[in-house]
Amino acid sequence: MEKIVILTGAGISAESGLGTFRDEGGLWAQHAIEDVATPEGFARDPDLVHRFYNARRAQAAEATPNPAHLALARLAREHPGEVTLITQNVDDLHHRAGSPQVLQMHGTLMGALCAACDHRWPAPLVMQPADRCPACAAPATRPDVVWFGEIPYGAEVIDPALNGADLFVSIGTSGQVYPAAAYAQHCRRLGARTVELNLEPFENARDFDEAHYGPASKIVPEFVETLLAG
Repeated sequence: MEKIVILTGAGISAESGLGTFRDEGGLWAQHAIEDVATPEGFARDPDLVHRFYNARRAQAAEATPNPAHLALARLAREHPGEVTLITQNVDDLHHRAGSPQVLQMHGTLMGALCAACDHRWPAPLVMQPADRCPACAAPATRPDVVWFGEIPYGAEVIDPALNGADLFVSIGTSGQVYPAAAYAQHCRRLGARTVELNLEPFENARDFDEAHYGPASKIVPEFVETLLAG
């Protein structure tokens, strides 16, 4: 019973209409990363940051899971071994597709975080700088997302899963954001089979034993079908 570790990135949600860093004309293209995705940017202009994430949250709420999300949920249900699903995405499409356990290493748009006391709670659709933490009442509410310069969530689960993986599958990732960009190389060094499912080869393509290129909504269901067929 294979232990499978899956890493997903922005490419799996792009077909649900959610933009990536590289999309021209999208939300990310309208702002500098240091202004909307760093603690320093939030300290300089919390209103700008909240408006940016309010827009992203609204987009995510309107999106629907695509066949790639649904296929991974099916894999988690039907594979007789262990499936660990790690995502760099901050949307909730894996949850809504029915995946039983999703580790969001970069946090979630659907969560709020108090920068003063670290309390977490479900985010309203619209957040503002004046919003007070329900635990400590500080006006220090921020999105519960991991910004550049911050430590990703879930290392206590991710590291053992990677170390014990028989199969590592990377889906829709650019291979540029660490530590996730090093996962394939790490698993391969420990003897796991590594597979890339992506729209095109990216920077860490050499770390994979096998690769399939094309739209996630096509190649992910096909790959899952092959896995479940044995």
